[in-house]
Amino acid sequence: VQLQAFGGGLVQAGGSLRLSCAASGRTIRDYPVAWFREAPGKEREFVAVNNRRGGSTCYGESVKGRFTISRDDANHIVYLQMNNLKPEDAADYYCATRASRSVLTSACYSNLGQYAYWGQGTEVTVSS
Repeated sequence: VQLQAFGGGLVQAGGSLRLSCAASGRTIRDYPVAWFREAPGKEREFVAVNNRRGGSTCYGESVKGRFTISRDDANHIVYLQMNNLKPEDAADYYCATRASRSVLTSACYSNLGQYAYWGQGTEVTVSS
């Protein structure tokens, strides 16, 4: 499976961006798809995951209430709507998916090691 993340850019603090992750080579239906981010000098951190169609969504503490993850299984795309962006949200954002289908609709896969396939990063810059 190949993932391509896009939609990053420069935005002022308080603004919004929507990132997209397009999958090819395999369906994403019934598979968790997540977003992680990596800022310069920091470890890659969990942002959000959509477990599967009709399943749960989970968010990192720092983005709760501001970011929303959604999916369009018919078109194999997962979105990350980012509102009220802060300078500390600036990072390269990566999407990832697991090799295994999600069986538990309530599962929350938030660890890097749980993901087998990664897209390239898309850069988000937030000016203060």
